[in-house]
Order: sequence, then C-alpha cells, then structure tokens
Amino acid sequence: MEAWLESFYADLHWTLLGLVLVVSLYVLGKAADLLVDEAVDLSERSNIPKTVIGATVVSLGTTTPEVAVSVMAAINGSPDLALGNAAGSVICDTGLILGIAALIAPLRLDRTIVNRQGWIQYGSGILLVLACLNWSDPMASWSTGGNLPKWVGFVFLGMLAAYLYQSMVWARADGIEGELPHHHETHDPIWLTLVKLFGAVAVVVLSAQALIPAVNEAALRMNIPESIIAATLVAFGTSLPELVTSVTAARKGHGELAVGNIVGADILNVLFVAGAAAAVTPAGLDAGPQFFRVVFPMMLFILTVFRVGIFVSGSHMRRTFGWVLLTAYGFYLAVGFLFPGAPGGL
Repeated sequence: MEAWLESFYADLHWTLLGLVLVVSLYVLGKAADLLVDEAVDLSERSNIPKTVIGATVVSLGTTTPEVAVSVMAAINGSPDLALGNAAGSVICDTGLILGIAALIAPLRLDRTIVNRQGWIQYGSGILLVLACLNWSDPMASWSTGGNLPKWVGFVFLGMLAAYLYQSMVWARADGIEGELPHHHETHDPIWLTLVKLFGAVAVVVLSAQALIPAVNEAALRMNIPESIIAATLVAFGTSLPELVTSVTAARKGHGELAVGNIVGADILNVLFVAGAAAAVTPAGLDAGPQFFRVVFPMMLFILTVFRVGIFVSGSHMRRTFGWVLLTAYGFYLAVGFLFPGAPGGL
C-alpha cells in the first residue's frame, strides 16, 4: 500500500497534494478524539483503569503500523530493519512522544499500576537485548552482532498473550478506585463502545499511513535531502498513531491513558513487533554490532530515564520531566547522526 501511495502522490498537483495533507491531518485528529473518548468511556463503564486500557486495548491498535512494517521487512529479507523498527519505536515512544505529552499537560499517574506495567516495560527492553546476545561468546556481540531466533519469537508471542491476560486479571482486582468521576453519559452497550473504539483505532492507523507518504512527497518537492527525511519522517512515521493518541489524551486531561498507551506500546514493540517478525523468518532476526553499540544502549538509557522519572514523580508527571525525556531523545538523535549506520530508524 505504501508503494502505491508514493506513486499516486508523485503524480498529484501541489494543490491536490496539499488537500490530501489537510484532510489526512483533520481525519487523524478527529479519529484520535473519538479514540480517546471511547477509551475513557470503556474504562468508566467496565471498571478498568484508564492506564490499563491504554496499555492493552489502545496500544494493541496503535502498534499495528510497527507490526506490519517489521513483519513485512522480515519477510522481504531486511531483518535489521524489522528489529530496528521495534527498538527504535521504544525510543521514540518513550523519549519523544511521552515528552511531548507531558509538555502539553501534567500527566496523572496511578502509581501502583504504572509501576507494575512500567517494570514489565523495562524488563521487556532488557529481555530483548538478552535474547539477541550471541550466547556462545556474549562479548563478541559488540563486534560481530547477535540474533533473535525464530523460537524466541514464538516465546515472545506467548508472553504477549500472558501479559494481556494478566493485565485484565490485575485490572479486575484493582477496580477503578481513585479514578475521576464518570463524565460520559451513554446508553450504548459495551460491545458497541468496543466497535467504535476499534473503528477509531483503524481510522487513526490508516490516516497516519496515508499522511506519511504525502509529507514525504511534499518534502522531496521542497528539495529537503532524503537523508534528513529518512532520519525524521520515516523513522517517526510508524509511531504517529501513538503520538496523536497520547497528545489528544493529555489535551483532554486523561494523562493516565497517555502514559498507559506508551508503556503498553513499548511492551508490545518487544513482545508483539519483534516477536512476530522473528517468528515469520526461518533464521530469526539478525542484530548487527551497531545494535549493541548504539541502539540497545540508547533504548535502555531512555527506559532507565523513564523509570527514574516515575520514581521521583508524585501523582503527576510534570512538564519538567517532559523536557528531560525530550533531552534524552535529542541525545539519541545526536548519537544516531554520529553513527549513521545504526539501524534504529536513523
């Protein structure tokens, strides 16, 4: 679909291309509004905290682009792109997107839930690195690289199912104590709320997929170097659904949903995106030495910054910490430009 869109946009007049950009942005914003509203409604009516809804239902939908890109890249013989997209999305989601969301408004934290899900997030990042190590000679991974085996991909998918199930068990045990009063007055049955929620997720993902090639074409027409486009738009594109969802949630005062969406997306980027991509390739996913020199250290660095930030935060993630996350992401970009061969999107 992406190749077809690129070819289609290349033949469009500037006026029509501009119209595509405007319409895509408008649809994306409206779909994000509906997604957040339906997620909050589902949370309030099903007695499941917003953080959990964000970390499971919403993040499953918004990570769809990463899954599609990584699986297709693995099938087409680009395992470094598949694995780089998974690890790079963790960095982008945690550093850039959560940083921007925290700048828009302080993000409310349910400390019990965000700590529990957050440690799973941090553990998933460590697990990905350990799974890719060359265990016959671990130190050689920094010079010769490693591999995420096919069988580990299936293990990751099994762990994904266990994570989703356990999240629902915890949610029912926790209840919704401490959540804000109900604001949604609706007589729709819960199944219809779910249909509208997944429909909104689908529109967000599809409009984001339509927007990125259009922006790419506009940038090329303005003579912006392809290296700059690759380092920004392409790497950023698959995380756009998480961005619009988290920003919209922050703007509407549902910070727990924004935090849950990013934490859940990070977990899914490891267990779902990397797991599915490894499972469809006979030889698994090769992790070149640049993963161990640049991508994995930066991923663990930003996840550590996030864990420290949660530890020192009170009931809200403040704007100051948003700047800290954005600074950490800026450091990652600087390292990426110093090591342009790093397969994390740069």
